[in-house]
Amino acid sequence: MDKIVSVIYMVGVFLLILPAFLNSNNNFKNFFTNLSIWVAIILIILSLYYAYNFLI
Repeated sequence: MDKIVSVIYMVGVFLLILPAFLNSNNNFKNFFTNLSIWVAIILIILSLYYAYNFLI
């Protein structure tokens, strides 16, 4: 149940950020740069989460 709530929360945050993200990235180079930064941030957060759960 906790995982479902977390997924719903992440989707909600994504839907709130998405319009401003698309509006501010009007050319493809800027869009892919910002997209890669967001993907890196999400991967770091997920890695830390899994490492925390693995160690504790």
